[in-house]
Amino acid sequence: MAAPQDLEILLERSRLMRESLCKSQANTDNMIAVLSSFDDRLSELDTAMRPTQVHTHAIKKAHDNINDALKFAEKILSQFNVSKKVESKIIEGPRKDLNGYLAAVNELRNNVHFLTHSKSFKPSDSLMNRANGLLSKAIVALEKEFEDLLSSNSKSHEPAKLIEHLKNSVPSASSSKNEVGCRDELSLKDASKPSKVANSKGIEDFDLRINPQVIYQLHELAQQIISGGRHQQCCNIYGSVRAFVLEQTLQKLGVDKLVRDDTSKLQLDVLKEKITSWIQYMQISVKLLFPFERKLCDEVFYQLDPYGGVCFDDVISKSITMLLSFGENIVKRNRSPEKFFVLLEMYETMKELSPEVEAVLKGSSSSSIFEAVYGLTQRLGQVAKEMFISFQDCVEKDPTKIVVPDGGVHPLTSFVMVDYVRLLIIHKSTLGELIGEDEKVESANSQLAAATVKIMSALQTSLEEKSKLYNDPALAHVFMMNNVHYIVKCVRRYETNQVLGEDWVQRHRRIVQQHAQNYKRVAWAKVLQSLSVQGLTSSGSGVGFDGSMSTGVSRTLLKERFKTFNVQFEELYQRQRQWSVPDSELRESLRLAVAEVLLPAYRSFLKRFGSYVEGGKNAQKFIKFTPDELDGMLGELFEGSRSKANANSH
Repeated sequence: MAAPQDLEILLERSRLMRESLCKSQANTDNMIAVLSSFDDRLSELDTAMRPTQVHTHAIKKAHDNINDALKFAEKILSQFNVSKKVESKIIEGPRKDLNGYLAAVNELRNNVHFLTHSKSFKPSDSLMNRANGLLSKAIVALEKEFEDLLSSNSKSHEPAKLIEHLKNSVPSASSSKNEVGCRDELSLKDASKPSKVANSKGIEDFDLRINPQVIYQLHELAQQIISGGRHQQCCNIYGSVRAFVLEQTLQKLGVDKLVRDDTSKLQLDVLKEKITSWIQYMQISVKLLFPFERKLCDEVFYQLDPYGGVCFDDVISKSITMLLSFGENIVKRNRSPEKFFVLLEMYETMKELSPEVEAVLKGSSSSSIFEAVYGLTQRLGQVAKEMFISFQDCVEKDPTKIVVPDGGVHPLTSFVMVDYVRLLIIHKSTLGELIGEDEKVESANSQLAAATVKIMSALQTSLEEKSKLYNDPALAHVFMMNNVHYIVKCVRRYETNQVLGEDWVQRHRRIVQQHAQNYKRVAWAKVLQSLSVQGLTSSGSGVGFDGSMSTGVSRTLLKERFKTFNVQFEELYQRQRQWSVPDSELRESLRLAVAEVLLPAYRSFLKRFGSYVEGGKNAQKFIKFTPDELDGMLGELFEGSRSKANANSH
């Protein structure tokens, strides 16, 4: 029974939904009809309003054009008033308010640029002349302020302070290559950070005596002057002021006095002192003064390339030329052998400083300064090499006929060994580079060794020639013994044996011994002959070395022998006391060698024949010395100048 009822309900609902849909469709159709009528009316309205919209847009565009014209007119009017506005500030000058003055100059420069390049209107000549004249006056005032500010804050350095900085091992330019000529990325235009600009890259390491704020102001002034087309005037001002300060510093050190002297007329000791001073001046300049002048240029002319490099060249060119002129004089006028090592020291100094010079000149506008430094270095090296090669001939052909009276060490020997071979070992590395093949160190060392051997051989040849000047052959042997022994001793002391080899040393020791033996033979042969038994007995008689004697002894000949011995010994004693053997060990060994030959012979002769004389008249006339007295007198030989001093004291 329920099912039919539910069906009716469902049918009723379906009917109601159909009716509802029919009403919606009717409403939709009505709405579409209304909207269609609206669309037609709007189209008619738009057509009616279009003339009004066009008119309104024209009015708005005209209004915008009027506003633009008014703004441009105001801008033009403002430019007409700039010269009048800043004139009082320009006339006042930059001294009281530099920042305000610079701002006024900027405004005036912009005004001139606007008037010059404006296409909308042509300014009158009077307006342009007034603006340009005022700007020119402002730039001149800035140049004066730049010069005054730089001059008042630039003072020369005191020598004591520079020397102290050098002693304290100030970092070299080569160790801070990135600092020299490198610009800090901090913008100098940031007026709120002037101290950071001035302190960047190590200016604080050395007292430039310029306040960081002043450096910033100098930069701003330089920028304005250069922007005004006056870069040449700016560089001239900077170069002249800082160059004068640098020259004053070098003058205080004594550089100007150094370069005025004629080095060819100076004694070697004086020349060495001057070269030592010059080396110090070069180090101070290259390690201290030039790098900090470069840093100051980099700060003042930050981002104003290439004017920083140009100004730096202007600052140092005269000073470096003055320093190098001393070196050039040395090269041209000092080529004597005794000056070889002073040139070599100068060469080593220049070679050491060359990388630092190159670093500090990096980015320089001119290469002439570095070329001058490099050129002097090359000339010093070439002359040193030539002098070293020719030194062998100079030694062998030494023209001096100096005879050392006491047979001691000849000045040529001491010069070659102390002033040459000793320094040769000290400068071995440099000499090896100069005379050897660059790519082979072993070859360079072998060439140095060969050259040294030749020099030593030349010295011996020269000494042998000088020994022939002695009238006494014994003294000639003492002379050769002393000098060869001195050579060997120096070779040991200065470790030249590492170059010459141990075989060379041993060979020359034997030469010393040979000359000692020759001296003993030549000097004492006659004395020993007087102690011989030959000729003391008559025919058929003889005297044995065992002390037995025949009855045929000639007392007359015996007395004559004792007398001859006394005369010959005293003569040798007096003469050889004045001879010199400077080396104490060699002197004692030579005395001992003489004593070992003479004393046994004298004792034996005295023992065998003394009784024949002692009992006679004036025995002390013939037997003047005891063996002990002879021994004591032999101990006084070879004292040279010391024996003279002892004699004078008595």
